[in-house]
Amino acid sequence: MIKITLPDGNVKEYESGSSPYDVAQSISSGLARNVISAKFNDTVVETTTPLTEDGSLTLYTWNDTEGKKAFWHSSSHILAQALEELYPGIKLTIGPAIENGFYYDVDFGEHSVSEKDFPTIEKKALEIARGKHDFKMRSVTKNEALTYYKEEGNEFKVELIENLEDGTITFCDHDTFTDLCRGGHIPNTGIVKAFKILNVAGAYWRGDENKPQLTRVYGISFPKQKELTEYLAMIEEAKKRDHRKLGKELELFTFSQKVGQGLPLWLPKGAALRERLEQFLKKAQKKAGYEMVVSPHIGQKELYVTSGHYEKYGADSFQPIHTPKQDEEFLLKPMNCPHHCEIYNVKPYSYRELPKRYAEFGTVYRYEQSGELHGLTRVRGFTQDDAHIFCTPDQLDEEFKNVIDLSLYVLTSLGFENFTAQVSVRDMDNLDKYIGTAENWEKAENAIINAAKEKGLNFIVEQGEAAFYGPKLDFMVKDALGRQWQLGTIQVDYNLPERFDLTYKGSDNELHRPVMIHRAPFGSMERFIALLLEHTGGNFPLWLIPEQAIVLPVSEKHEKYAEKVLNSLENNEIRALIDDRNETVGKKIREAEMNKLPFMLIVGENEEQANTISVRKHGGEDLGSISVESFVDLVSKEINSTLKSF
Repeated sequence: MIKITLPDGNVKEYESGSSPYDVAQSISSGLARNVISAKFNDTVVETTTPLTEDGSLTLYTWNDTEGKKAFWHSSSHILAQALEELYPGIKLTIGPAIENGFYYDVDFGEHSVSEKDFPTIEKKALEIARGKHDFKMRSVTKNEALTYYKEEGNEFKVELIENLEDGTITFCDHDTFTDLCRGGHIPNTGIVKAFKILNVAGAYWRGDENKPQLTRVYGISFPKQKELTEYLAMIEEAKKRDHRKLGKELELFTFSQKVGQGLPLWLPKGAALRERLEQFLKKAQKKAGYEMVVSPHIGQKELYVTSGHYEKYGADSFQPIHTPKQDEEFLLKPMNCPHHCEIYNVKPYSYRELPKRYAEFGTVYRYEQSGELHGLTRVRGFTQDDAHIFCTPDQLDEEFKNVIDLSLYVLTSLGFENFTAQVSVRDMDNLDKYIGTAENWEKAENAIINAAKEKGLNFIVEQGEAAFYGPKLDFMVKDALGRQWQLGTIQVDYNLPERFDLTYKGSDNELHRPVMIHRAPFGSMERFIALLLEHTGGNFPLWLIPEQAIVLPVSEKHEKYAEKVLNSLENNEIRALIDDRNETVGKKIREAEMNKLPFMLIVGENEEQANTISVRKHGGEDLGSISVESFVDLVSKEINSTLKSF
C-alpha cells in the first residue's frame, strides 16, 4: 500500500500501482470524468501513470491552469500529426502549450502554409481527435532516440536529444504518431472537441537569428464548441481594442523605420497622457517620502559588470559604444539600479538617515529580437517608473508593505480591480542562474511572503521566476477581456548592495549593508499605457484622458459663445477644445464619439440665450442643458470618485 496526500491535507491509502484516475474515482465519479491531468510530488504525470510510492497528488480538470496546459500540449501533438499527414516530409521541432493555446514550430521544406489552409488543417485535426487515441508515454535510450530521428532526417530533434541525458528521454505515442516529449497529456484525443488554427508566423530555431527560420503554427482547442465560439468572439473584441490600432486612431504614438524598430515616438496627445501619469505617481511618491533623481542614458561597461547585468544580459543587449579613447566602452543603460547604487554611494549614511528612497522615470534600452517586438508591449527603449529603497534589515518589512500600498493605489486608481499577486522565487534545481548567498535569498523570499500575508493579498508562489539578483512580487492583472498581464513589480535585493559595497553606520558604530528594494508600480510607461488602452478600449479615466470635452457650435454665429464656454472650462482646469469646422453637428458628434471624447458640449441659439450648454456623454447619454458651473461640478465629482488621494 502507498499513502497519497491530497491538496486538502487528507491522506489516503491505495494499492501500489494505482493511477491518478483511480484516486479521482475513489473521491467521486464526477471528478474521475473530468480529471485530465495530475501532478505527483511536483512532477506532471498522466492520469494513467502508476503511482508506486508515497507522495502528494494534485488532480487537474479543464478549469485549472495546469489542466489547460496539459490539454493544449496534447493538442499540439494532434496538430503535429495533422501537419505530417497533410504535408509529407516536413520536420517537426517543438510544440509547447502557451498561455492561450499552443504552437508548433515546423520546417515545411518545399511546402507552405497560409490562412487558406487553416480549414483543411482543422478538419484533419478534429478527424484525429475523434479517434479517441490514448496518449502513451514510453522511455527510450538516447541511442534509440537519436537513431529514430536520424532515420527521419530531422536534425532539429537530433540536436535536442544530444543535449539530454540518457535515462531521461521519453517518447509519446498516440494513433500512428510518435513525438519526443517529457509528458503532461490528457488521457486521449477524444476530449478535444473544438480546434482552431489562429495564425502562422516566422520563428528562428531556438530563437537564434543565425539559425534556420521555421514556420510557427498557432492554434487553440477546447473541450466544447461553445467555448471556442466565445473565445473567438473575445478575440474579435481584442482586435478592436488593439493598442496599436487605438494608438494610431487617437494620435498617441507612432513608430518610424528611420528612427529604428522598437523605439516609439510619442505624439503630443500621448506625451500629455504620459506626463499626467508621471505627475500622478510623483505626487503619491512625494507623500511617501521619495526623492527624485536623474541618471544618464549610458554608463561605463564596468558599471554593469559590477552589477552583474553584463554577465547575464550582455550578449543580448545593445553592444558596447566605443569612444575615441582606447579601450573605453559604454553601454546604453539596460537598468537604472546600478546608477542609483552610485547615487547612494555619494556620501556615508547613518542608520538614522535610512531609508533613502530614490525615484526616477528612467529610460532603459534592451535589444529585443525583431520578431518579438510588438507595439508598445515589447520595445527596445522604454521608460520605467523606477525607484530603489535603501533600508536597514529592520525596516524591510514596513518598507515592503508601504510599496504594496502604493502599487495597489496605482492599480485601483486606473481601474485594474481584478488581480492576484505572484511571489517569484528561485528555481532550486538551477541555482546557477542567480547571484548571492543562499542565506540572503532565503531572507529575501521570506520577507516577501510574510509581507504579502500581512497585507492580505491573494497570492501564489511561482518557482524559478525570480530575477537573477533577488525574489520579487508581481501584480498579475486581469483586463476587461479576462486576459492576464504582469503589471508592477517589487523586488528584494541583498546582492547589489554587496556588489557595490554599500554601507551605513549602525547604532553599534559599525558599518552594515543596507537592503535594497526595487519597485516599479507601472512597470514601464510604454507597456502600462498599451495595456491601459486595451483594458479601457481607449476610454481612459476622466482625470487622465488628453481631452475631456469638446465644444460644438451649431453654426458660425455661435462660435464666440463657444469660445466663452471654452475659456470658462480652461479657467476651471478642464481640458477642452472647439470643433468650429463648417460641418453638421451630427457629423461632429460622430467624429467626437470615434475619438472617444467623454463629453460633447453643444451650443446654439437656445444655449447662448440661457447661458447654458447642452451636454451629451460619450456613448449617447443626453444630460440636457446645464450651466457651465454645473458641468464643472459634474466633472469634478466624476474625477474624485475614481482618483482618491494617496
